[in-house]
Amino acid sequence: MARRGKVTITDIAKHVGLTNMTVSRALNKPHLVKPETREKILAAAQELGYVPNAFASQLRSRENRLIGLVTASVDNPFYSEVIKAISREAKRRHYTIMLIDTDGSPALEEVAIETLLSYQVAGIILSPVSDGAEYHPAYLDRLRQAKLPVVMLDRILAIPDFSRVVLANRHAGRLLGELLASRGIQRVLALTGPRDSRISIERLAGFEDAYREANVALTLEQRAGDYTLQPAYREMAAYLRKEALPDAVFGFNQLITLGAMRALHDARISRDRVMVVGVDRLPYADIFDVSVPCAAHDTYRAGREAVHLLFEQIEDPQAEVREVVVSASLLL
Repeated sequence: MARRGKVTITDIAKHVGLTNMTVSRALNKPHLVKPETREKILAAAQELGYVPNAFASQLRSRENRLIGLVTASVDNPFYSEVIKAISREAKRRHYTIMLIDTDGSPALEEVAIETLLSYQVAGIILSPVSDGAEYHPAYLDRLRQAKLPVVMLDRILAIPDFSRVVLANRHAGRLLGELLASRGIQRVLALTGPRDSRISIERLAGFEDAYREANVALTLEQRAGDYTLQPAYREMAAYLRKEALPDAVFGFNQLITLGAMRALHDARISRDRVMVVGVDRLPYADIFDVSVPCAAHDTYRAGREAVHLLFEQIEDPQAEVREVVVSASLLL
């Protein structure tokens, strides 16, 4: 007997002594097969552990109910709520999510897009590995040629082709700038994403806007990373070894903020001596009675808006490209 999960229509046909065509009809068009024959074939399929090829079925029906979701890092807490929202809405519409984590690698992102195109997905929600102005991946031409519905989420490519859901990054930076300026804090260490990242540039600009408008002196040092914990930890630790303690640390996302807090903890520096603020709330921090002021976005809404834009294009290929901005609110 073939191994479970590898059983084919041919295996079933041999088992029941019927043709491949009869077995195929019983499995895919049961109304065309006599009841007694159909029951015999279905019983054999169950006995042998036959698993239908859903992808092949979708191709036969010319209706693929797969949606591709490409993210740069699934360990980023931001994406947990986003993925939950996308998955729930897709399920409600009887679609399945194919999630691919590129781990921040442009090469893996290229493979991810080619994989999704080969599966003939109905559409793609894409959070690329970079939102730098110079990042123009080769797969863009393939997506354009395929005329596939694509929605960019959070990190966006500097192109006008696709709808996108973005965070109000400048506003988030401004909220935290207003908070620190109101407390007279002047020396700030900003732990950011890449220097050429649109998100980093906008959050930094909003932060500086707030100080300028409050007419409060600001000494700001930027240490760039990649929106993950370890680079933020290393930069924070290196800063603490060589520089005077800042009045405050501004983490540009949850993982960066956590990296900074870990470095402060390892250096035995009390958070009473250095104020820590960040973009988006820290997951489960309240369990440990940890409070970090943050400019928080409704990440669930970001995912919901992204999937709504995608279905808008799936249902109407002529739908106009749109941008949805998800704002932030200050949580103390």
